[in-house]
Amino acid sequence: MMLAPYACQPDQSRGRLHGETMSTFRSPYQRDRDRIIHSSAFRRLKHKTQVFVEHEGDYYRTRLTHTIEVAQVARTIAGHLRLNTDLAEAVALAHDLGHPPFGHTGEDALAGLMAPYGGFDHNAQALRIVTSLERHYAGFDGLNLSWETLEGIAKHNGPVPAPYPYALAEVNAEFDLELDSHASAEAQVAAVADDVAYNHHDLHDGLRAGLFSEADLMDLPVTGPAFAEVDRLYPGLDPVRRRHEALRRVFGVMVEDVIAVAENRLASSRPQSAAEIRAMDGPIIRFSKPLYQNLKAIKAFLFARMYRAPSVVAERRRVTAMIEALFPLYLDNPALLPDEWQADVARAAGGGAEGTGEMAGAANAGARTALARVVLDYVAGMTDRFAIQEHERLCATAGRDKAHDR
Repeated sequence: MMLAPYACQPDQSRGRLHGETMSTFRSPYQRDRDRIIHSSAFRRLKHKTQVFVEHEGDYYRTRLTHTIEVAQVARTIAGHLRLNTDLAEAVALAHDLGHPPFGHTGEDALAGLMAPYGGFDHNAQALRIVTSLERHYAGFDGLNLSWETLEGIAKHNGPVPAPYPYALAEVNAEFDLELDSHASAEAQVAAVADDVAYNHHDLHDGLRAGLFSEADLMDLPVTGPAFAEVDRLYPGLDPVRRRHEALRRVFGVMVEDVIAVAENRLASSRPQSAAEIRAMDGPIIRFSKPLYQNLKAIKAFLFARMYRAPSVVAERRRVTAMIEALFPLYLDNPALLPDEWQADVARAAGGGAEGTGEMAGAANAGARTALARVVLDYVAGMTDRFAIQEHERLCATAGRDKAHDR
């Protein structure tokens, strides 16, 4: 396929932080995609959740199944618009690598715990993973991804305002990602594909969980007309097929809308390079205003009936308590971290200094912050099941011992 002039051209990549010989059979973005798929962080997505905790059922989406769906949507949209499908797919595959256990609940808990130490942001953490925490290659830490893929991970949701999260600031200091501009069209496609995927599958998972019914969706925009069309075309269809047919139409409405908006904007602005896409005053890839408003109504429904359902809220409290117990435990007792993390602990401790007064206090505070970031890297990398196991091993057992002593 001939790429459009506004696509990211593989032979014009800005390169990698650590220079490498070009592959003889893969473009830079194909190489990025393959490295992401073969990373440890990508495999761990299998046991990290979206809304429901990993053990609650085999049919609910995990971060991995969600990521695969996002990548499929991204390739579809990018291919139709003659964008670089490999780059769009690479950004899509990496976009959730930085998520901690227990979905957004875990992220909220870690953001609160890390507030004194520079905060927590899952996009910044994804960058930290692919530039530092993956340690398999002989010549460098991380995956040594191309500039365009790193840019897409950092700002697929739009320009990043200063001050930057610490992990993002560290990467940007070494490899300027131009955080004040929009990302490539391919990265924008990955961001919209994320919205398409979760709007679709959260409806499906909520129905499967019994948090609401198909009848509840009949009064909503997009979903109501989709079910009505299925009923008109296939009267008496069994409930499982009816649900699938309706939700695949919701999926199609979103994808077709994004493509139509992009085609109109591209035809009117006629960009001739990826740089022109980045310099625009807004994203080139987005939903139309009417559909965006309709999706807001659906999200409001999901917020009330799914994300804040009593059973989900109760589980959120339970797993939040686990994170809030584990993090300070490791911070105060870093020897509990595995052996392979002790070198990072030692480097963090090196941020302290002997002496008295303000200088020593500042140095010790710096060491504490550095250690907190090591603990964050470890806890954020946990899967749901491992976090539950570690809490049982380190916290629940200790609590039972104390009760027995009394």
